[in-house]
Amino acid sequence: MAMTHRILPAIMSGGAGTRLWPVSTEATPKQFHAFGAARSMFAETVRRVSGDAGGLSFAPPLVAASAAHLDLIKAHLAAAGTGASAIVLEPMGRNTAAVGAVAAVLAQEIEPGALVLLLPADHIITDQPAFLAAIARAAPVARERIVTFGISPDRPETGYGYIKSGAGLTPGVFEIERFYEKPNQQTAAAFLAEGGYAWNAGMFLFNPQVMLEEFAAVAPEIHTRALAALAGASRRDGAIYPDAAAFAAIPSAPLDIAVMEKTRRAAVAPCAIGWADVGSWSELWRLADKDGAGNALLGSAGALDGANNLVRGDGVKVCVAGVSDLIIIATREGVIVLPRERAQDVKALKALSETLG
Repeated sequence: MAMTHRILPAIMSGGAGTRLWPVSTEATPKQFHAFGAARSMFAETVRRVSGDAGGLSFAPPLVAASAAHLDLIKAHLAAAGTGASAIVLEPMGRNTAAVGAVAAVLAQEIEPGALVLLLPADHIITDQPAFLAAIARAAPVARERIVTFGISPDRPETGYGYIKSGAGLTPGVFEIERFYEKPNQQTAAAFLAEGGYAWNAGMFLFNPQVMLEEFAAVAPEIHTRALAALAGASRRDGAIYPDAAAFAAIPSAPLDIAVMEKTRRAAVAPCAIGWADVGSWSELWRLADKDGAGNALLGSAGALDGANNLVRGDGVKVCVAGVSDLIIIATREGVIVLPRERAQDVKALKALSETLG
């Protein structure tokens, strides 16, 4: 009989999502909005890793989030039809390495013997069976190694880091030969043509003991300060509040840089799971359903004689005519209009808005 792997999902929900302003705001970041689904991205992420399926048994999630979002977390957990094993409320952001260390420590308390599945709350995955199959494939290796899930590329994307697979460990899971930062277009095309490269999606499966051993070996300051922050934590109203001074002292670093690029116990499981990181309005246009002219019309939005626009109205009616290749977003927070190719300028527009009366 096949072994069932007990999995504790650890959902990282600390991001601000400023590239999706003015829908995503500090009070209600992007993970608490629905982008192309019936529920918010947070609720969809939680539902994705619930129940028992395919040799996997999921515990209720551990959620790491900003202290300002406790009410949102509880509401969106309810929308997902589940509670939480624990809610860790960070006094300030300290990137994904700190969350990984805290999750590893708490997992040993909450679900002894379980593997931790560390996931961002704001990703889209459309092929659920393939996602579960990738986790099941990686689980035996994750007893001894930290496995990251690489997304099999379908285009020469320059917006993601890449992982080069090395020697095979088990079917579908490999040693990591090298990490690459975001490439230029020519390099990305060469990676795609050569094969054996995957996008770095920032999702990890690991044995908590292995993760803590590797933190102690290659990122000892993050390890010791995360332990101190939890040792001094207060617990009330179903939430864990790490000691603020100790948490602030944790070096801020991504888990990839702090641990994965240094450890000899890393592995990658390439997978094709219908994955998308909704990191910009141009990416959302690419993913959205469109009319015959290529317009993605979301919320209260309409278009006449225009093409390839993303138009969204939240609580505001937005109608456009005779324009093409634009991002037009209107909410009660603000209105932005810019060429789709300049989607990266949304952060600058948010900063500009803060100077206005």
